[in-house]
Amino acid sequence: MGKNVLVFVETRDGRVRKSSLEAVSEGRRTAQKLGGTVAAVLVGDGVQPLAAQVAAFGASIVYAVESPALKLYAPEAYAQAVTAAVRKADASVVFLAATAMGKDLAPTVAAVLDSALAPDCVGLEAREGELVARRPVYAGRATVTIRLKRFPAVYSLRPNLFPAEELGGAPHLEVLPMQPEIRTAAKEVNVVAQGKVELTEASAIVSGGRGLKGPENFHLRDQLAEVLGAATGASRAVVDLGWRPHSEQVGQTGKTVSPNLYVAIAISGAIQHLAGMRTSKVIVAINKDPDAPIFKLATYGIVGDAFEIVPALTEQLKKALAP
Repeated sequence: MGKNVLVFVETRDGRVRKSSLEAVSEGRRTAQKLGGTVAAVLVGDGVQPLAAQVAAFGASIVYAVESPALKLYAPEAYAQAVTAAVRKADASVVFLAATAMGKDLAPTVAAVLDSALAPDCVGLEAREGELVARRPVYAGRATVTIRLKRFPAVYSLRPNLFPAEELGGAPHLEVLPMQPEIRTAAKEVNVVAQGKVELTEASAIVSGGRGLKGPENFHLRDQLAEVLGAATGASRAVVDLGWRPHSEQVGQTGKTVSPNLYVAIAISGAIQHLAGMRTSKVIVAINKDPDAPIFKLATYGIVGDAFEIVPALTEQLKKALAP
């Protein structure tokens, strides 16, 4: 396999997404192990000013593909831009963050390149000049090790698992001319408000389950999340009941998260939910059922009534975290 790495950098509302900066840093580390260089590609409209930030996290060269037609995500056109950058960088490895966009774009890029794909990677290692990836299977109950043999190989990286390291440095920017071929185009994007912190990139998440007994009780979750500066999530059962929007759902059919802290309030721990949060670094479970499956995965477990425990915990944290 070759040595160079290319990273697709996702932007939103004129800002680089944190998960993409993590991918750039991991791209730099991987390129160093393979003996190559790391490049990054920005795609959109007016993205050139973001090159300095991308370079600060390790990219030796930043390619920009700009067009008013690329302001909103268009799968075929974005894949065309990424593959052009792959060839320009002579890259044998392509990284994308496993966000909603990345999960859609990664297989498209792999198909255009007629190469291989390792999705939702939770670990990477260079062995004897080969890149070895680890990814979960069977709803997270097992992890497989993958060696891709078709290049340029495409990897999507789960957010919050690969540390972003800001190194500084001036950008080497190169604009790639392209006339995008767009067969399907988004007209507008309506964003549902999710609070101060986006779920997939949050370092702390507080989720509530059906044990909270009704939508009127989710203020307990929200108050604890506010004290912790955390994002808010929910189980599938809660979403299916209409208590919370789907944008908050954590799980196999919702969002996959890997925060430093995950607090599960009144969530029993169905395998569907565990698949979406089991890579969290510290898991705190609050449930009145001592046999709830969530306790098998939890770092810390509190057996008791959430209606008593959560308000008391919130008050104690307010005192402990007060300036």
